Amino acid sequence: MRASLPGNLRDVLPRAELDVEAALEKVRPICEDVRHRGAAAVRELTARFDGVEIASARVPAEALERALAELDPRVRAALEESIRRARLVHRDQRRADVTTEVVPGGTVTERWVPVDRVGLYVPGGRAVYPSSVVMNVVPAQEAGVGSLAVTSPAQKEFGGLPHPTIMAACALLGVDEVYAAGGAQAVAMFAYGTEECPAATMVTGPGNIWVAAAKRLLKGRIGIDSEAGPTEIAILADETADPVHVAADLISQAEHDTIAAAVLVTTSAELADAVEKELPGQVSATRHTERITEALSGRQSGIVLVGSIDDGLKVVDAYAAEHLEIHTADAAAVAARVRNAGAIFVGAYAPVSLGDYLAGSNHVLPTGGCACHSSGLSVQSFLRGIHVVDYSREALAGAAAHVSVLADAEDLPAHGAAIRARFDWRVPTETA
Repeated sequence: MRASLPGNLRDVLPRAELDVEAALEKVRPICEDVRHRGAAAVRELTARFDGVEIASARVPAEALERALAELDPRVRAALEESIRRARLVHRDQRRADVTTEVVPGGTVTERWVPVDRVGLYVPGGRAVYPSSVVMNVVPAQEAGVGSLAVTSPAQKEFGGLPHPTIMAACALLGVDEVYAAGGAQAVAMFAYGTEECPAATMVTGPGNIWVAAAKRLLKGRIGIDSEAGPTEIAILADETADPVHVAADLISQAEHDTIAAAVLVTTSAELADAVEKELPGQVSATRHTERITEALSGRQSGIVLVGSIDDGLKVVDAYAAEHLEIHTADAAAVAARVRNAGAIFVGAYAPVSLGDYLAGSNHVLPTGGCACHSSGLSVQSFLRGIHVVDYSREALAGAAAHVSVLADAEDLPAHGAAIRARFDWRVPTETA
C-alpha cells in the first residue's frame, strides 16, 4: 500500500533559509543614510562595502561606448540574438486598451499606462550577468517606460565601474543612464533619488539578501517586482529521463551560489540512483566544484521519491519552483497540468540554461515558493491598468436607485446623495 503525501508539503520540502526580516535592521540605516545624504552616502557606502573609491556613481557615456567597442564579437553576437528573441516574446505581451459598454451611454475603459521611471538592478557578485540587463531592460522598453536606468555594483578591478560586459549590454540596448552602485544603497538611491540620480517609481531585478531586504523596506515608496532569493531548480522526472541530462541541469543552477537549490522529484528509484552516481563526475569536471558541492549537499537540495506523476505534480506545485523542468513521457501534457512555477521547461531539449539566455522567456522569476502567487518579470510588470469611467446623464440615472440602496446598506448615505445631487431630486441634509 502506497503512503499518502503529507498535508503540509510546503513545510517539509527542501528550501534555502533566507532571513530577509533579520537583514531589514541592517539595511535600514543604510537606506536612511542615502535618504538624508544622497550621492555622498552612496559613494561612502560603495567604498565601505565594495572596497572602491568612486568620484561619482554615474557611469560616463564614453565608458559605455568603450565597453561596447571592446566587447568580444562572439559575446556581442550572442547578446544581440538574446535581445532579438526577448523582444519577440515581450512585444507580444503588450496590452491593448479595452472599452466595455456596460449600459447604453455608460462605458468603462481599461487603459494600460507604463510607469514613469524604473531603476533596474543587475547583480555583480560571484558572476557577471549581462543577461540580466537584457531581461530587465527589454520588457521595460517594450512596455513603453519613458525613463529607465541600470545600476550594478562598482568593481575594484575595473576602476570603480560596473563589469565591462554589463556596460556593453547597456550600450547595445541603448541605455545611457548607468550607475556603479550595488546592494541596499543602490535600491535606496532609486527610491529616494540623489543629486546624480532622479528617483524612480519602480525597482526591478535580482540581487542578494541586502537587495531583497531593501526592496521589502522601501516597498510602497517604490514598486518592486519581487524579493528575489537564491536561485532554484526543480525537475519532475520519470524512468524515461536521461540521468546525464538531469544531473547536468541540477548542477547548472547549483553553480550560481552555495545556497542555490536543486531538487529532483521522481517516480523512479532507479533514476534517482543513476543521478546520484552521475553527479560526482560532472561536478568534479566543473570550474566551481566547491560552490556546487556545497549547494547540492545543503538542506535546500535533495531528491524526492513519489509514487506517481500525479503525486509528483502535487509536490512540484507545492514547491512552486523558480525553474521547473519536466523530463517525463508526454512531457508537454504533464507540463500543461502544472499550476505553480516561475517558468516551465518541457522535455530534454528545453533546459533551464536556455531560458537563462536565449529562449526568449524572462529569467527574472519568483523564488522561495512565491510562484504560487506571483509571476516573472514581463511587460505587464511595468504597466498599470487604469479604469476610465464615462457615463452619460441617462446612464447614471439608470444606476441611481441601485447606488442609493447599496450606499444606505453600507451606512454611507452621502454616497447616494452625491448621485441625487445631479438630478432634480431633493438631496437630504442631516438635521440636529
